[in-house]
Parts: sequence; structure tokens; C-alpha cells
Amino acid sequence: MRRLLIRVGLVAFLIAGCDRLASNAGDLSVGDCFDEPASTETVDDVQRQPCTEPHGAEVIFVGDHPDQDSYPTTAVFDDFVANTCIPVFESYTGRDWETDTELDMAYFYPTSEGWPEGDHEVSCYIVRIDSAKMTSSMKASE
Repeated sequence: MRRLLIRVGLVAFLIAGCDRLASNAGDLSVGDCFDEPASTETVDDVQRQPCTEPHGAEVIFVGDHPDQDSYPTTAVFDDFVANTCIPVFESYTGRDWETDTELDMAYFYPTSEGWPEGDHEVSCYIVRIDSAKMTSSMKASE
């Protein structure tokens, strides 16, 4: 299986009303396009973009991690993403995860500080392997 890119996200900050405003990583929804943050550390905000304009990432899944008791390890988050987001990648893009040579996937997950406060949300998103910008949605029906 291909290796997944990992991004750490801090969830819950502010709600953006415009496509191009910086918005909290935790406020992204399926189908939102944004510029992937350069940082691999904690990410607070992302720059949303219309999917018809150059953007680096597109959200394909948002949902709570099922383990609500203790903060999961990175390996547990990786397993959740592999079991949940790879099938979503295939249905969302209409592409086979194992053979696709254009797209990869990354995800935001909550910090250990946010976990006890109820932040259990994981957001998976697609990026191009070559880091080039996308100029349309990668959704299969689009």
C-alpha cells in the first residue's frame, strides 16, 4: 500500500463565509478545495479556494474517529484513514487507489489537547503527487 501523507490539524476556531478567506482546518467540508499548508506541524487555518481556480487539495471525507475514550496513536489514525478514506477516495474520484499515479491523500487529525474537549474529527483530502495545482474538482461526477 502507498504511504499516506500526514498533516496534523487543530479543529475549531472560526467560520469563514467567503470561498477565499482563511478558515479553520476543522471547518472544511467534503468537496471544499483549499491550499495545502506548507507546515507539517499543527495547522490552524487553511486558505479556501474555489475548485475551479488553482488549489492544492480537496476534501473527500470528514468524520469522527470511532475511539472516543483515549487519544489514538499515529498508527491508529493511519489505520483508520486506510480503512475509511481509501474506499472514499475510490468512490469520490472514480480511480483505483493502488494504481492511480496522479493523486495521493493526506489528512488532518485532532491534537491531543483537543481530544478531551470532544475534538475527534478526521478530515481526509486529496493532493497531486507532483504537488501541481488542480484547477477543477477531482470528484468523478464533476
